[in-house]
Amino acid sequence: MNNEQCTIDNVPGELRPVLEGAKVSDSSCSEEARVWFVDRDGGYFLKCAAAGTLAREAEMTRYYHGKGLSAEVLRYIAGERDWLLTRKLPGEDCTARRHLDQPERLCDILAERLALLHSLDYSGCPEPNHTDRYLAQAKKNYLKGDYDSSHFPDSYGYASAAEALHVIETRGQLLRRDTLLHGDYCLPNVLLDGWAFSGFVDLGGGGVGDRHVDIFWALWSLWFNLKTGKYRERFIDAYGRANVDEEMLRIVAAVEVFG
Repeated sequence: MNNEQCTIDNVPGELRPVLEGAKVSDSSCSEEARVWFVDRDGGYFLKCAAAGTLAREAEMTRYYHGKGLSAEVLRYIAGERDWLLTRKLPGEDCTARRHLDQPERLCDILAERLALLHSLDYSGCPEPNHTDRYLAQAKKNYLKGDYDSSHFPDSYGYASAAEALHVIETRGQLLRRDTLLHGDYCLPNVLLDGWAFSGFVDLGGGGVGDRHVDIFWALWSLWFNLKTGKYRERFIDAYGRANVDEEMLRIVAAVEVFG
């Protein structure tokens, strides 16, 4: 299924009352899903994707909402397509101009918030085996020929798919299973309201796994969104340098080049 099959005309009947009389705008930012902002009653987000692909996101978002860390899930509907309706969180994501214009402050908040997340109790998490799933998906993508290191800085790059796979097969078992993860800890997925933390979005990749997955994506996003690597060491210091292992980041990078 592609995004063209997700249209407002196909919204399930039980969701239509939310749309009636509201201004609806497309806020999609991925080829895998369509997202609309519904401007009423404080705002909602309605997401549509291929069948079965939003189940994990719905579960993880409910779990995080229970901890006061994400939006409320109002409905998840599975069928020919998946539909996920959530309330809008207050504030703006970390790619807003006001945040990017104060990079040091932004870097510190992102690091401190991630350290706090990683300190939380993960009992009851609906995805307790993120690491196993993470490694298995990388090997599956290798067999499909999915390999792309072009989006990563040179320090994270691998010369070939075979080199990255060798790291996974010989070092992947070092990835731990002891930390509650966001799974895609990038600037667009962290919301701030007046510089106060508001919540996380896009939690479909979360679960209990290795902290370095989130650290990897935080460092990558700072580099990508701020167009510089100068905040890398500042982030690590603010997060807690004693808890960051460069070799573990290289193992994560080997997984991530397979998408």
